[in-house]
Amino acid sequence: MEPDRPPAPPTTPPRRAFVLAFVGVVIAGALGGLIGYGIVDVDCGGNCATRAGVGAVIGGAVAALGAGVVAVLVLRAMSEWRRHSPPNP
Repeated sequence: MEPDRPPAPPTTPPRRAFVLAFVGVVIAGALGGLIGYGIVDVDCGGNCATRAGVGAVIGGAVAALGAGVVAVLVLRAMSEWRRHSPPNP
C-alpha cells in the first residue's frame, strides 16, 4: 500500500513535462560532449585522447547547463500560465 501523499499544487506542470525536460537536458549534454570531442579531435594532431576527453566533458557540461536553464524557465512559464488561466469546468 502506498503512503498518502499530499496532492500536487494545481499550478504544477504535468509530470510528462518534467520527464521531457530531463530527457532534453540529457540529449543536449550528450550532443555537447560529441561536439566538444569533435572540436578538440579536429584541432589536435597526434595522440590527444586526454584532451579530447576533457573537451567532451566540458562541452557536455556547458550544453547540459544551458539546456537545464532553458528547461527550468519553460517549466516556470508553464506554471505561470496555469496559474493565470481560467479553471476547466
